[in-house]
Amino acid sequence: MTPDHGPLLYEGKAKRVFATAETDQVLVEFKNDATAFNAQKKAQLDDKGRLNCQISARLFELLEQHDVPTHYCGLVDDTWMQVRRVEIIPLEVVLRNVATGSLCRQTPIAEGTALDPALFDLYYKDDALGDPLLTEARVQLLGVVKADRLSAIEQLARRVNEILCPFFAAIDLQLIDFKLEFGVTSGGELLLADEISPDTCRLWDRRSADVNDRILDKDRFRKDLGGVMEAYGEVFKRVQSQCPNPRNCL
Repeated sequence: MTPDHGPLLYEGKAKRVFATAETDQVLVEFKNDATAFNAQKKAQLDDKGRLNCQISARLFELLEQHDVPTHYCGLVDDTWMQVRRVEIIPLEVVLRNVATGSLCRQTPIAEGTALDPALFDLYYKDDALGDPLLTEARVQLLGVVKADRLSAIEQLARRVNEILCPFFAAIDLQLIDFKLEFGVTSGGELLLADEISPDTCRLWDRRSADVNDRILDKDRFRKDLGGVMEAYGEVFKRVQSQCPNPRNCL
């Protein structure tokens, strides 16, 4: 079912954002589009939008229970979420608990190295530039956010990590790394936004020792491992076992 909504405000790789009758809220539709390598690789994966929407809703509610402010208001349908309207800060915030991916390609750090404390990385959210890695000095030079707001972003990101790591461990998943995005309301409040799903998290199955079989995230799509939706479905099943009934806005 497509809920009543206003005009399309924004369309990204994985979601569409629509206006509502409430000026401070919008509707987000999760799409079945899958992309990797800055959208150089694309596919349609049936049920991806529903799974990511449902997983994200439950994880947002989990974080709210631990006093992490988010844009999430509630679900409207299987693939639709109502959220508070924010201006997205053009930073991709990445927390790394275990070395893998680009960190190992760009440095001599060995794959699988535990990172404690978690490595806090910042990327400039700009597809044309390839989402380049930033230093804090470059963030300030670009004028993306002021130093105090960047500090608040790091504190919130680390708090999210502190909550999600044990939550996932309890359902036999290891949170390897993840990407967050933040936004600011018209009143200046900083909120966690976007989504938290296998599209934005690397999750390894603690029940599997095989280096490929343990992957339950978008790396299955990136690496042509197959079974992408089966992996996402497994993550949803385990998350749902702990968070069965997310709130509904209808």
